[in-house]
Amino acid sequence: MNPVILVSDVVTRFGDNLVHDGISLKVQKGEIYGLLGGSGSGKSTLLREMIMLQRPQAGEISVLGHDLMSLGRKEAAWLQRQWGVLFQAGALYSSLTVAENIGIKLKEYAHLPKNILGEIVRMKIRMVGLPDYAAELYPAELSGGMIKRASLARALAMDPGLLFLDEPTSGLDPIGAEAFDKLILELREMLDLTVVMVTHDLDSIWTIVDRLAVLGDRKVIAEGSLEEVMRQPHPIVKQFFHGERGRIRSQHGK
Repeated sequence: MNPVILVSDVVTRFGDNLVHDGISLKVQKGEIYGLLGGSGSGKSTLLREMIMLQRPQAGEISVLGHDLMSLGRKEAAWLQRQWGVLFQAGALYSSLTVAENIGIKLKEYAHLPKNILGEIVRMKIRMVGLPDYAAELYPAELSGGMIKRASLARALAMDPGLLFLDEPTSGLDPIGAEAFDKLILELREMLDLTVVMVTHDLDSIWTIVDRLAVLGDRKVIAEGSLEEVMRQPHPIVKQFFHGERGRIRSQHGK
């Protein structure tokens, strides 16, 4: 089976700062794939490269069979409509209501009658577990958890097959984070999604991630299932999974 995402020997620099020095990984269809690493390891940078917001200096990235390094403008625009993105802080437009935020891409690309567009927006709002009245609220009127769900609804507006999540549970309390993880699992099954998520949340890693890559020393130092990654002797892996927090989570997961 061809991977949904293939990253091969990617090199990323910011001036003299080398962030990635030959990053390689594969994401298979239907899985929830985690990108894990310490601060500055280049997790979010790699995600931005996968969604064409940034270009690496060398290497190859293929998404849905398309080489991102050689796309023309029309092909790139089409490909970007095949995925949805939830950014870490939500990135909702503050001057638009929730409904307007969710419908913005539909309005631009789908050219639907207003009543049909409204029905789709309401369906997306309910799909992510928001109440109907949230449609008319502005981002400043939302709680942190509601912002995450509204942003997720916007990411799903065009019915993508691929979903990118940047620290989706950051800033949420444990109950809210657990509910959001459960929502991602439900949506993956309902919509046949492939999910790539940047996270450092050990609960998410233990409960919803199928496979993960650990970034460190400018490389992928481990990739595979949680059990496979935890067997790796690298100090960064030990720091994440065999430190105090990792031991507590491991004991709770048994």
